[in-house]
Amino acid sequence: MRNGFFALSLGIGAMLLATNHAFAQGGNCAQRDQVLERLQSHYGETRRSVALGGDNIVVETFASAETGTWTITATLPNGMTCLVASGQAYEPITEPLPAKGTKA
Repeated sequence: MRNGFFALSLGIGAMLLATNHAFAQGGNCAQRDQVLERLQSHYGETRRSVALGGDNIVVETFASAETGTWTITATLPNGMTCLVASGQAYEPITEPLPAKGTKA
């Protein structure tokens, strides 16, 4: 179990490093309203989740149940939104959390 969490942490760390690199390069970034409009009009994606990351970066997941496409974005405090990842075969899953004290 610990190895799984360690591997997950490494994966998330790599993704954040890649995201910071994209911010530094200015690639795949635009004003938030432009990004949201494109995700909606071209892919039919709507927001499915939102979270606050380090340095007040807002991380959001957008997806379309009809097409199965999904996109993860990161929005900086200055309003610039950058694409972090995207793909296909999105499936929403709602699962209860494991009971406290049990292994996941």
